[in-house]
Amino acid sequence: MEFANINTIIPTLGDAKIPSPIQKDKKGALPHSFVSDSQKILIDANMENTVSLIKKGGECPSFELAGPREKIFFDPSKLKCALVTCGGLCPGLNDIIRSIVLELFYGYGVTNIYGIKYGLQGFIPSYGHDIMELNPASVGNILDMGGSVLGSSRGPQDIEEIVDCLTRLNIGILFMIGGDGTLIAASKITDSIMKRGLKISIVGIPKTIDNDIYLVARSFGFDTAVDVATQAIIGAHNEAEGYPNGIGLIKLMGRHSGFIAATASLAQQDVNFVLIPEVDINLEGPNGLLNAIEKRLQERKHAVIVVAEGAGQKFFEEKEQRRDASGNIKLHDIGQFLKDRILSYFNEKNIEVSLKYIDPSYMIRSLPANPNDSVFCGFLGRDAVHAGMAGKTKLIVGHWNNHFVHVPLEASAGKRKQISPNGKLWSTVLESTGQGSLMK
Repeated sequence: MEFANINTIIPTLGDAKIPSPIQKDKKGALPHSFVSDSQKILIDANMENTVSLIKKGGECPSFELAGPREKIFFDPSKLKCALVTCGGLCPGLNDIIRSIVLELFYGYGVTNIYGIKYGLQGFIPSYGHDIMELNPASVGNILDMGGSVLGSSRGPQDIEEIVDCLTRLNIGILFMIGGDGTLIAASKITDSIMKRGLKISIVGIPKTIDNDIYLVARSFGFDTAVDVATQAIIGAHNEAEGYPNGIGLIKLMGRHSGFIAATASLAQQDVNFVLIPEVDINLEGPNGLLNAIEKRLQERKHAVIVVAEGAGQKFFEEKEQRRDASGNIKLHDIGQFLKDRILSYFNEKNIEVSLKYIDPSYMIRSLPANPNDSVFCGFLGRDAVHAGMAGKTKLIVGHWNNHFVHVPLEASAGKRKQISPNGKLWSTVLESTGQGSLMK
């Protein structure tokens, strides 16, 4: 019962007493309806687990359904909001920014909206970054730009200085768009706010191109990443087929979770070997990768390999792990390592191969979102606004069991979603590639 002990209560700043303006127009109420806090989405959709919990007298953990509430906490005419994007770039950042700004402005009548430049650095006076005023005109044409109009940065900043800045600007709602490090920072910022007795809502929108945020079924940017990754696979396959003993090697994003590599390989089933962080492999030996590639070349004269960036880190010997500004472990370049090792292996056997290495990672990160991701971002951004206006705080807006829901920050931050080596996704990859176990 993986989810049995999850606390799903969402903190609030106080009673929501102000009638929401979002369903009022000149002709009366708009057709969609309000959502109640009592509307829940089960975390575990497995009926057997649900029945078992009920029989034991337990409660089935469930998330609040996201959406507009009938009563809101903040007075839109007096409210000031801020947005910040943190960490690595990701397709869909501008879509999120745009949807938040338009919902605040047109849905609730909030006109004081600020963009914090260059991530958490923007809150710290010593960096000297300007604040950007956001309105429908400034975000109207940002969808095709890629990246983030607010910029970003990595690395921790002083939590108390951030809260001081929020207080100086008289911010009521801060929307934080970022990955796991950002969500951990958001939780700490909320704790400081609560300790000071301030009425500031912190709403997170989870961002990870790797799709590895815990209790979030799908993160924005992932669909675009898979879309572009399939193009890389097509290119690698064409290159491999074009030469005797051709090998196409593609490195894709996935520091600790191989969702992009696995999903792209299923979307474009020209891949013969998929290497992900969750599943161990060996290079040498009769069942190792190198021997498997050799057998593949003997049988079919070409091979395509997809490797997630976090796979195979055991092949690098280092006593101390290096970390980047955000505290993430600096990964060794498994793609370049495999390229060199494969070429060396076949050279030692006097077998001529033609290997083409493709790494589309940074190109994927900075692209605009594809249509599916753009629509998805619109839902996330609008539901983030609804949650903040209702006075909810210390939460992220996520997608779970085909619904948009409120997930407590503490339930998700600092944890990671990974591919189960025994689950359906990986077993389907094994069926598709036929690679089998790559262990001795």
